[in-house]
Amino acid sequence: MREWGFLGSPRWAGYLALVVVFAVACCALGTWQLHRRAEALTEVARIDANYDAEPVSVSEALPDPAGFDPDERWQVVALSGEYLADEEIVVRNRPFGGNSGFEVITPFRLDEGRVLMVDRGWIAQDSEGRPSEIPAPPAGHLEIEVRLKAGEDRIPGRTTTGIEFATIDLAELAARVGEPSYTGAYGVLVQSPADAGAPPLAAARPVRDEGPHLSYALQWFVFAVLGFIGLGWAANQERRALVEASAGPATPNVTREPRRPDRERADAEVEDEVLDRR
Repeated sequence: MREWGFLGSPRWAGYLALVVVFAVACCALGTWQLHRRAEALTEVARIDANYDAEPVSVSEALPDPAGFDPDERWQVVALSGEYLADEEIVVRNRPFGGNSGFEVITPFRLDEGRVLMVDRGWIAQDSEGRPSEIPAPPAGHLEIEVRLKAGEDRIPGRTTTGIEFATIDLAELAARVGEPSYTGAYGVLVQSPADAGAPPLAAARPVRDEGPHLSYALQWFVFAVLGFIGLGWAANQERRALVEASAGPATPNVTREPRRPDRERADAEVEDEVLDRR
């Protein structure tokens, strides 16, 4: 145990503290990724349960006009009423198929009198960044179906310009219409096969994908373990260096040729001289 005594020094205590902080940070990031995965799985479950479900009445899906249960996301709702074409607006900076354009939001007055905002689809922008031609909504009394989504928050610094909104701010839209409205959720129009491909373009079906959150979480947990493994490896390297230093330099084992006595060398020299004279 004496070889490991250096681990009690302030320097190695500092190393240990750094590794502990690193491991805690990695575990926190791994846990965050697990929470992200749980949210993604919840959204997948909503899509499976609601997207292709039988339509329900708006009063059943939205008992509170100002509230919205996240579990009702993508729920199909049957509506009966008429579009308020004069109150139609567009929401800018909306991507679709790699392009930027506008979502067309048209208020829909229900038979019972309350208004629900309906997203009729996407249109492209022109060369100046303005909305291209907006197809008029059908006139008269209609029976339509929509899928519910929560309204969007207002973005600081981004304001409304004419009919161009920065977000689907249902409170602002309700104030613009001036009639009792649903402010907790709006509806994405379920287009008929005959309308498919014609502007406004219908939103694509949401992707059932939980994402790479599980693999990311496992990677962060592995990083936390590797921090301690690296600390142990560094400690062992220092232990070996201290052991070698305490042993001192090694004495080289050199084999020397035994020195011959001076007399033997002298006799040999005499013999050489005799031979040279002959």
